[in-house]
Amino acid sequence: MRKVNVNDVEWQERQSPKGKFGRKTKNISIALGRDPQSLDPAKRWPFDLALVNIPKGKSLCPYHSHSSESELYLVVSGSGKVRDRDGWTEVGAGDAFIFGPGEAHQLSNAGDEDFVYYVIADNPRGDSCFYPDSGKFAVWKENGEEVIVKATGADYFDGEE
Repeated sequence: MRKVNVNDVEWQERQSPKGKFGRKTKNISIALGRDPQSLDPAKRWPFDLALVNIPKGKSLCPYHSHSSESELYLVVSGSGKVRDRDGWTEVGAGDAFIFGPGEAHQLSNAGDEDFVYYVIADNPRGDSCFYPDSGKFAVWKENGEEVIVKATGADYFDGEE
């Protein structure tokens, strides 16, 4: 058995340059030994668990959809709002919701206290993200490095011959 206490897992912070987006995350699965870069299912595991804290006035990240990832959320405390194709929905402690591949979403703090939730994601290799508001894509190289691109149309063989 692998075991950690969530209180002992370090928070990792990320904030956008102008401060609109911000969060703290406890990567519980990684603390338990998950290796996100491994191709071995015994080391990578079929899911990932994290505890996320979005401070007052912040959004987690821009509105986006995943090409192949599913994410299940369970709100622990605070109040939030979740954007999907139909607009914004208020959520609070005890609410659970899920987004599958191709379902655009965004989470934001809607209250005066931290918005805290657990997220379980299957994190499939080869996943990419699309950002409908800006037309950007996020893709990951084999080493785990994230690359953000804003594409224009091109012929399939452009630059190949």
